[in-house]
Amino acid sequence: MRSGKYVKQTGGFSAFIPAPLPPDPPIYRDSELDTLLSRADRNLGRLDGVTSILPNPDFFVAMYVRYEAVLSSQIEGTQSSLEDVLQFEVDPEGIERPKDVKEVVNYVRAMNYGLKRLKHFPLSLRLIREIHAQLLTGTRGFHRTPGDFRRTQNWIGPAGCTLQNAIFVPPPVPEMHEVLAHLEKFLHYSEPMPVLIHCGLVHAQFETIHPFLDGNGRVGRLLITFLLCHHQVLQRPLLYLSHYFKIHRAEYYDRLMAIRQDGHWEGWLKFFLKGVTEVSEDATLTARKILELREQGRTLIADRLDSSPAVQRLFDYLFQQPLVSVSMVQRHLDCSYVTANKLVLQFEKLNLLEETTGWKRNRRYRFKPYLDLFQTETLPALPSSNGEKQAHGKKRKTP
Repeated sequence: MRSGKYVKQTGGFSAFIPAPLPPDPPIYRDSELDTLLSRADRNLGRLDGVTSILPNPDFFVAMYVRYEAVLSSQIEGTQSSLEDVLQFEVDPEGIERPKDVKEVVNYVRAMNYGLKRLKHFPLSLRLIREIHAQLLTGTRGFHRTPGDFRRTQNWIGPAGCTLQNAIFVPPPVPEMHEVLAHLEKFLHYSEPMPVLIHCGLVHAQFETIHPFLDGNGRVGRLLITFLLCHHQVLQRPLLYLSHYFKIHRAEYYDRLMAIRQDGHWEGWLKFFLKGVTEVSEDATLTARKILELREQGRTLIADRLDSSPAVQRLFDYLFQQPLVSVSMVQRHLDCSYVTANKLVLQFEKLNLLEETTGWKRNRRYRFKPYLDLFQTETLPALPSSNGEKQAHGKKRKTP
């Protein structure tokens, strides 16, 4: 078959062995696929352009990385929100934070680690393992060999299923290493191929190989961003498809399974390109709203407050740190506590800051208009195509 083959294993189950990329016969680019590719490229270009005119694009990137971390981790069943992550950064020992926030924080760390390494190290299996270690170390998946490819068979299906009745069984370990070697070569494919087609093929192939005992989905989604930055399609890591995959989670699994069962790469790529188009358009709109918010806020402050440097510095600081305390403001502005408290209260009266704790002491405030641009909903873990929750098999030897 075009995408690979199912091979009967000892124990009675069949495992899928994917064929090397690129697909043979090649991807059929009909008018629909070409149109989707053109739109996706155009929207990516707009996103890359609009972020270049932001006053502090790195702050915007930092928020978007956190935003993606929350969405991608929620797919795997975490309940933490964006504000939980911000609170963890402010107070890592806070007793009120959700237990699973560390998983989201690890995702942020894995993203930043990978992007930094890419400047000096090629995208490779070694780097993928390093990113995986960053992702799982110190979390509930720490016992599932962070940083190492699996040494046992895994499978995908409803909770409690076995290898015999799993929805999908990835390649056994020996074949897994072989197809991973092919995938590493394809990461640096030199023949002419649109970058987004390349990214879509890599993501689907990685999810099919499923080389880790845990964290495959998160690493696979990170790979998309790493590839776009590696190919310099984006100067900053701002395209994240987790939200699109969450909204269309049933179709996401159906499209991946259609590759494995029927070799239908074109259907998957069209779905993928639609996601790139939608997500980049949304990110561009958010960037523009940030510019509008900044101008509106500066006008409001000028009309209602004095235009002292401290006031402007506090407003700019909120785009960097949208969850603050009076003490944090005091340190940042290098002023007295009384002055910092007065400024915070003035910003609260203008509805720029909102108190979140209800405490008399150690109060914290959120930059509500800014955080509202990154609202997320907590959804159940991504189900498989039959509507049941996906579960990975526990570590065990192949029968």
